[in-house]
Amino acid sequence: MKKIGAVVVCVAALFMTVGVVLAADASFHIGIVTGTVSQSEDSLRGAERMIQEYGDSSKGGMITHVTYPDNFMSEMETTIGVIASLADDPLMKAVVINQAVPGCTDGLRRIREKRPEIILISAQPQEDPIVVTSVADLAVSINNIARGYILPLGAKKLGAKTYVHISFPRHMSVELLGRRAAIMQQACADMGIEFVFETAPDPTSEVGVAGAQQFILENVPVWLEKYGKDTVFFCTNDAHVEPLVKRVAELGGYFPEASLPSPLMGYPGALGIDLSKEKGDFPAILKKVEEVVVAAGASGRLGTWAYSFDYTQATALIEYAKRVVEGNAKIDSFKDMIECYNDATPGAKWNVSLYTDAGTGVRNNKFRMVCQDTYMFGLGYLGIADAEIPEKYFSISRQK
Repeated sequence: MKKIGAVVVCVAALFMTVGVVLAADASFHIGIVTGTVSQSEDSLRGAERMIQEYGDSSKGGMITHVTYPDNFMSEMETTIGVIASLADDPLMKAVVINQAVPGCTDGLRRIREKRPEIILISAQPQEDPIVVTSVADLAVSINNIARGYILPLGAKKLGAKTYVHISFPRHMSVELLGRRAAIMQQACADMGIEFVFETAPDPTSEVGVAGAQQFILENVPVWLEKYGKDTVFFCTNDAHVEPLVKRVAELGGYFPEASLPSPLMGYPGALGIDLSKEKGDFPAILKKVEEVVVAAGASGRLGTWAYSFDYTQATALIEYAKRVVEGNAKIDSFKDMIECYNDATPGAKWNVSLYTDAGTGVRNNKFRMVCQDTYMFGLGYLGIADAEIPEKYFSISRQK
């Protein structure tokens, strides 16, 4: 058995400060690369939060924020160019990418070639872990190996009979996403849950985000009719979350958490929740979303992580990079990184491990994987963060 060590977080919140007054221009800059609001809003909002904290570099502050295009698969050279351009700033000391979509590693490689001293951090990379860590000083991802087991375990606790995994070929070609799906399939079989793979349109394809979301709206009723209301739904793409939440709330089934969980992911749009007053205050956000979910009759059927993963990745890793540049942390220190996550998420429970290669069993010391417990609205935490993962699941590979 392998038990992933739980970290109980109880440090003062990093996000409580609402802004800073810069006494002088920052002595160094940190670059943060994210998607746009339509593809990865939580990540973008996290970058904005750190600009509020440390100032915009264009105005004498520390943070330089750039975005890659929505259609990053067809505009990969643009993505690479956006990232590489950060090396042109002589004050640039660290670059964080969240989420690191395909092409981002080449962008980091160009920075490395031009400015080898810049600290490079790849968050939620969608390229092969070995390739990513051959360039980046550190990669941090949601713990999709552990989640391949603990998400079906959560579904079993909810009484689910069927587990519907919604994705598309591009995502299934990503090592960790494909490996997670393979682990889920085996875990479901072991737990007596039927595992079903449903294919949905890729939002970066010609149908776009709107077409992909319309597909989900139209097909969830079909799937519920086919598989029954004791069905847990899971999707790998952020854009699919809002229509999935909307239909599950209306019609039945379960949606315990998104691929990149957050109370901001899908819920405001799906349920018409105005969170402008609670912006950046995740305990308040969680409470308000929970009230609406319960009022909608979906208590115990919809869930999330108490703190947005993408938001936390952006804020915690920028803070970590800052401390490393200042000499107050080390890039190879597991403890120093976790302290930044702890500061960012008071009261949350995490499990943390290193990435293990399925073929060789070798752990990658530059690739760290993190995970929070699942919080079901109207029910509370499922208590699956401390689950013991049977050894066999660590050797399951992505299906080719």
